[in-house]
Amino acid sequence: MKLNISLINAVFRIACGLTIMSAASAKFTKKPWCRMHLFYIFMGAMKAGSGILRFCPVTYMFQHSDSGNNEHQNG
Repeated sequence: MKLNISLINAVFRIACGLTIMSAASAKFTKKPWCRMHLFYIFMGAMKAGSGILRFCPVTYMFQHSDSGNNEHQNG
């Protein structure tokens, strides 16, 4: 796995992910029947995880989608 996000981007992703997770978990404690807060907790965890690993699958997909399209058009 090759790193595809910078250190500054990783720190920003970790901070935003943990903020989203903490805000959503605080709201989830008040309304445990609302499943949307669980979705936000998981999205924040994915954002923090991509910052910790310094690898984003969406960025990887967009970086490699251009090279694949050029090969099919030229070949």
